[in-house]
Amino acid sequence: MIATYINCIAIIVGAALGLLIGSHLKEQFKDVVFTASGLVTLVIGVKMALETQSLLVLLFSVVIGGFVGYALKIEDAILSLGNWMERKTSRSKNGKEQISATTGSLFARGFLNSSVLFCSGAMAVVGSIAAGTKGDYNLILIKSVMDGCMAIIFAAAYGPGVFASAIVVLIYQGFFTLAGSWISPLLGDAGLVELSAAGGLLLLMIGFSLVKIKEFKTGNFLPALILAPIFSKIAQWISSLT
Repeated sequence: MIATYINCIAIIVGAALGLLIGSHLKEQFKDVVFTASGLVTLVIGVKMALETQSLLVLLFSVVIGGFVGYALKIEDAILSLGNWMERKTSRSKNGKEQISATTGSLFARGFLNSSVLFCSGAMAVVGSIAAGTKGDYNLILIKSVMDGCMAIIFAAAYGPGVFASAIVVLIYQGFFTLAGSWISPLLGDAGLVELSAAGGLLLLMIGFSLVKIKEFKTGNFLPALILAPIFSKIAQWISSLT
């Protein structure tokens, strides 16, 4: 778990720096930060999505995952959690809880988007499994540097909601670190590739939202990350029968 702790600390430190920078930025310069972070997220998303070995697996994962997510209203639940966190950490001068709809929405959106960004790639899964089973921290340490840098940009754009994503990273990567020895064979190399590709499409949705091309309910597509390795296994099984 040491590698995951380091990753979380990197996100917290990066978010703190981003918050400091964002608080001194004029409103027009914040648009620059949103555009820059959106473009970088698009590049990362394209790179990850193009690694897919089967466009059909990717398509079915995202479509069916989206159906499941919309049925369960996953994004609404995550944003509600983000707003709850904001209410718990935001106090008015007289000591009562206070939160505006705009601030709460920005906090929750930062929590959601940064959590997806930090957890969607195969590096989070592979690195955590390697740390848990082999004691190899290299991938997670590299990821920590990358996450810390992105946390600076996202916190400057979204504000303190990025801090809360460290909790998601702790739970997500901690799970794969502790359970990696039996999860790794189930996922397989092909499953990890498709998980990362599906995560890339989710990052594209975030990037398009940041550059104000189209707003997506990205959280509703999170089941695609679970379905992608499953559909990859099914595709391999069908291929073996032919």
